[in-house]
Amino acid sequence: MSLKIIVLAKQVPDTNEVKIDPVKNTLIREGVPSILNHDDANALEEALKIKDGDPDTHITVITMGPPQAKDLLIECLAMGADEGILVSDRALGGSDTWATSNALAAAIEKVGEFDIIFAGRQAIDGDTAQVGPQVAEKLDLPQVTYVRDFEITGDTVTVKRALEDGYEIIKIAMPCMLTAIKELNVPRYMSVGGIYDAMKADIPTWGAKELGVDLTTVGLDASPTNVYRSFTPAPKAKGIIIEKDTAQESAQALLDMLKEKYIIA
Repeated sequence: MSLKIIVLAKQVPDTNEVKIDPVKNTLIREGVPSILNHDDANALEEALKIKDGDPDTHITVITMGPPQAKDLLIECLAMGADEGILVSDRALGGSDTWATSNALAAAIEKVGEFDIIFAGRQAIDGDTAQVGPQVAEKLDLPQVTYVRDFEITGDTVTVKRALEDGYEIIKIAMPCMLTAIKELNVPRYMSVGGIYDAMKADIPTWGAKELGVDLTTVGLDASPTNVYRSFTPAPKAKGIIIEKDTAQESAQALLDMLKEKYIIA
C-alpha cells in the first residue's frame, strides 16, 4: 500500500550560536545560521525510509516561517521528499505553539488526504514538544509521541514509545500523528542529484488567505503564551588543577582548599 505522508519541519537558529539581548531579553537572531530542527530531520528520515521500500509513497513537507524558510524545504527535497509547502504570512508572525498548530492544521487540511503525519518531538529553540500533539488534537487524529520504532501492517501502526524507564507498545489506526526522537534513526545527507532537482522545484507559499484561517486564531495577538524572562546562565568559574607529587598530597591539598572555602568542616 502506497502511503501519503506529511512531515512537519521547522527552520530553527543553530542554538550553538544563539545569544540573548541583555536589555530586551530576546534571542539575537541576526547573523545566526538557521538549520533543520534535529528531531524533524529524524521525522523526515523515517518517511524517506518508507519511501525507500515503496517508491510510490508521496512525502509532503510543510514548514511555517519567514520567506527564508524555503531554504529548509529545498534541503528536504534534496534529501528525497516529493513536495514542499511554505506557510508564511505577516499575519502568522509571532505565533506561539497554539496559534502555530492552528495554521499547520489548516495547511494539512488544504493538502487533503494523508496516512501519516511525522513531526519531531520538539524544536530546539523552544523545547515545548507541543505543536505535534496540538495539531493532532485539532485534526482529531490518534497520536503517539516519543516514537522509538514502529511497524506498519495494513492500516494499523504498532509503535514502540520511549519512556523514562522503558518502553510501551501502542497500536493505532491510520491516519495518525507520530513524533520522532533522535534514537529513531540517523538522518541521511542530501544527494548531488537531489540538490540539483530541488533547486528547480516549485515551492508554493500559503498565507492566511490561502489557508482560510480565522485571523483571531493565529499570530501574536492570538498567542496566549507569555515569556517573562530569557537569560543565559552565568559562566562557571575557571577550574583549578591540583598537581602534587603523590595522590595523597593532591587529596590533602583538595581537602585544605575545601576547608578554606567552608565547603567542608
